[in-house]
Amino acid sequence: MWASKMPIYEYRCNACARRLQLFFRSFAAVERAVCPHCQSADLRRLPSRVSVVRSESSQMDLMSDPSNLENLDFEDPRAVAQWAKQMGEASGIDGGSEYDEMIERLEHGEGLDDEDAGDFSSTGLDDEL
Repeated sequence: MWASKMPIYEYRCNACARRLQLFFRSFAAVERAVCPHCQSADLRRLPSRVSVVRSESSQMDLMSDPSNLENLDFEDPRAVAQWAKQMGEASGIDGGSEYDEMIERLEHGEGLDDEDAGDFSSTGLDDEL
C-alpha cells in the first residue's frame, strides 16, 4: 500500500526565504531536498495543511456574512492577513504558495505591491484594498 504513495512536503528555504512544496517519487528521495529557486539544501520542513470538510452552502454562508468585514481595517496589513487566512480556511480552497507568501508578508506588516493587489481583482476586494 505505501509503495504507491508519493510524498509532497512543504518547506521554507533558509537561504532565499521562499515557501515551497516538493514532490518526491519515493520516500528515500526526501533526504535530497533542494530549493528549486536558489539550489540551497538548507531547508526547514513545515507542517502540512489540513482541510476541514464543509458543505458548499455552509462555506458560502460563512463567506457571504457581511459581519466578516465590519471591523476589518484595510489599512492594517496584519488585519488583512488574518481575515484572508480565515476566509481561506473557511473556503477550504488552497491558495497555493504565492498566496501563502503574500499572507506572510502581510503578517509581517508589509503592504501589498501591485502584483499582489492584482490577485484580489477576481474577488471584488481590490476596491477595498
